[in-house]
Amino acid sequence: MGKSSAIDGDHLRFDLADSLRHSGDSTRMPFFGRRRSGNTWVVSLFLVVQLVVFVSTMLINDCPHRSSGDCLLRSLGRFSFQPLHENPLLGPSASTLVKMGAIQRSRVIQLHQRWRLLIFPWLNAGVIHLVLNLLSTLLFGIHLEQEFGPLRTGIIYLLSAFLGSVVSALFVQNAPAVGSSGALFGLLGATLAGLIRNRKIYDNKLIAVVTLASAFMANFFIGLLPYVDNFSNIGGFLTGIFLGYALLYNPQLSQLERQKGIFDYDSKSSVKLKQKLDKPALRIVALLCFIAIFSGVMVVFFYGIDASSYCCFCHYIDCVPTKFWSCNEKATLCQAVVSDRKLTLTCMATAEFRSFPFTNISPTKIKDLCRLICSTT
Repeated sequence: MGKSSAIDGDHLRFDLADSLRHSGDSTRMPFFGRRRSGNTWVVSLFLVVQLVVFVSTMLINDCPHRSSGDCLLRSLGRFSFQPLHENPLLGPSASTLVKMGAIQRSRVIQLHQRWRLLIFPWLNAGVIHLVLNLLSTLLFGIHLEQEFGPLRTGIIYLLSAFLGSVVSALFVQNAPAVGSSGALFGLLGATLAGLIRNRKIYDNKLIAVVTLASAFMANFFIGLLPYVDNFSNIGGFLTGIFLGYALLYNPQLSQLERQKGIFDYDSKSSVKLKQKLDKPALRIVALLCFIAIFSGVMVVFFYGIDASSYCCFCHYIDCVPTKFWSCNEKATLCQAVVSDRKLTLTCMATAEFRSFPFTNISPTKIKDLCRLICSTT
């Protein structure tokens, strides 16, 4: 088969029109398959940052020292987890997350600790949250970076993370929240936008939709647990969709070995389709929509408006309370009494109290226990 393309290393870029003129056969590229080696440094860097931040968080948490040994998997030492009733995701305490940069409305809006908006996207609530987030980011992030390059992928990731942080600050109240999955949802939204925009040159679209939906639902479910914020996921997803439409155009078509993948390119499309993909009208509309959403969210944020006060059910989007954990959003205050080597904490708001067989615990641990007691109804 004749080709009118230029050779670049091991990859052969080809013109779709010439390919169709000279061959009736189709050249396919697996959607999640390996395209190039050594060009996924942006996503890899983001994943390394998340790992480093989580390890640092667990070191600072130091459950055996700060919780008087009331830890899960104590054999891990400083890396042992808080009890499941404190953190069902196998992670640090609420006070440690706050110390590391978790978002609370009072700290971001009233105390103007806006630096939390930059740290928030790199924090994970626990090992379960971290592993699911990293695996999903590997699958979709590496695909996007190999397909559309590190620049566009990095822009989508970072803007999704930032806008997700700001949206979170509009809804989150007193319970600390982290949002590393906001950027992931940006990648999911961008992948969906790319699939819809270029749908006529993809094969196996049903499998594509199922894969995306599975990742979306699994990560959104994690957001219903304490400390993981779903509002940032929603903000990141919308950002990814609009930026995906604006940036993920004219996919890189390369001559590769034929292999079966989850998604396949199909070069049976016409030259007219390729020209349609390059038309700027849809990209401009999508970009304007993103700018409008971004501007609106920032205006609401700087005016300090509490978006949750306009939505009576929104707190259930972020956390669903069960008998295993609470989703307390109220400010807590407890009275502490020490007697006979016991610590008794009484919630001033509900009069609920609980006694603990230890007294030598840190003030931050007392605050965490107080929050749990006041959440009991």
